Amino acid sequence: MNNESRVLSIRDQYTEKKKTKIEQLVAMDRKVKAPVRSFAYALGTVGALTLGAGMCFAMKVIGGGWSMAMPLGIVVGCVGIAIVSGNYFLYKKFLANRKKKYSGEILALSEEILNA
Repeated sequence: MNNESRVLSIRDQYTEKKKTKIEQLVAMDRKVKAPVRSFAYALGTVGALTLGAGMCFAMKVIGGGWSMAMPLGIVVGCVGIAIVSGNYFLYKKFLANRKKKYSGEILALSEEILNA
């Protein structure tokens, strides 16, 4: 690597780069989908942990000496199943709402890219 390429390499690190229209479109798409994905992952994790806790109570791994451990485990497990089952439908609903909210901007930018 010669001196000129080193200088250019260092210089590139400090110059402000302007995003292309395609990069802006990809960033907007991420802006729409990322919060919804994060919510779905978090809710799925909570649901799976709730289901697991219910199973532990039902099998008396937790609260083994307690007579109400199994009925409590069944109830907690059913709550976990409901959370995990509903997660997909919530994901689809929230994603549709965010797509509706940002569709104007994304469609305008994509038309601009296609017509350029």
